Amino acid sequence: MNFTLLITVILTALTLVVAAYVVAKLIGPRSYAKVKGEPYESGIPTRGSSWLPVSVGFYLFAILFLMFDVETMFLYPWAVVVKKFGTAALLSIGFFLVVLVLGLAYAWRKGDLEWK
Repeated sequence: MNFTLLITVILTALTLVVAAYVVAKLIGPRSYAKVKGEPYESGIPTRGSSWLPVSVGFYLFAILFLMFDVETMFLYPWAVVVKKFGTAALLSIGFFLVVLVLGLAYAWRKGDLEWK
């Protein structure tokens, strides 16, 4: 089997990545100010610790949002091919949406969508 094309693609990708890194290092702005090490670069000195406890609910809400957002993206390819596959496509997306709605109902019933 001839791997010439694969090796060419890999070498091209590596060359482009290294070239982009080198160009960014050569022409990119440099700042060695003490403020660069601060959590916020607004120029206002921080008071107290920058590490604050965050409720797990925020993370759970973000994960649920991402999960349903990604699942919604699966509807676009389906919409493109629905005429070609007919009833099978309709039944499969119906099952997909039922599982999606059941997952949403479970999260809602459990109280994970409420801000506490």
